[in-house]
Amino acid sequence: MQGWYPIFKRELAGYFVTPVAYIFIVIFLLLAGVFTFQLGRLFERGQADLRPFFDFLPWLYLFLIPAVSMRLWAEERRGGTIELLLTLPVSQWGAVLGKFLAAWAFTGLALVLTFPLWITVNYLGDPDNGVIVGSYIGGLLMAGGFLAIGSCVSAATKSQVIAFVISLMICLGFLLAGFSPVLDFFKGWAPSWLIEAVSSFSFLSRFDGLGKGVVTLRDLVFFGSLIGVFLYGAGIVIEMKKAE
Repeated sequence: MQGWYPIFKRELAGYFVTPVAYIFIVIFLLLAGVFTFQLGRLFERGQADLRPFFDFLPWLYLFLIPAVSMRLWAEERRGGTIELLLTLPVSQWGAVLGKFLAAWAFTGLALVLTFPLWITVNYLGDPDNGVIVGSYIGGLLMAGGFLAIGSCVSAATKSQVIAFVISLMICLGFLLAGFSPVLDFFKGWAPSWLIEAVSSFSFLSRFDGLGKGVVTLRDLVFFGSLIGVFLYGAGIVIEMKKAE
């Protein structure tokens, strides 16, 4: 993992060199407000919590996070700068980790900037702040999972558009894995262990558990393993692309 930190600093600073980062954050915060107050009817519910925001957060991530991850490697490959990057005194795995952590920190910053919502519900009532903290941890872990998937896909193509679409479809699959219609499809012919395995990959099921304020080792291992597998995949793809 040699040299991951310089890559992390360079990539994180790079987000704010152009207006793209600010546009992303503004859109994220605006949509978070719309989903919470308009679609989620925070005031009309008569309950001081952030459940409306966290119910919509996975679907907000589904479109916005692939937009962040699509440029991680596709832009380097399209511009021909990936060869220069890999000739620096930075290991390949250090570059993969540094880019991922920079994107994760950036999306984490966007999530943290929703703190006025937290202040609002505390002003309106007496929410269970432990549940809110658990939901934020779950949101951060889910963002990491989406970004790792996007990083692997981005490493495989020069097209940011293709990277965006494929990442979105894979992330959608992880979201829908626990949906009743999906499980019902398998119940007609698949053994119970396969149905349980499919359900266990559901981001929504994992996030729902964390959203109840219960941060379990099983969920942490799941997201940690998923991130590790897809980052390893990104490194393998980059190694394979060197020969092209």
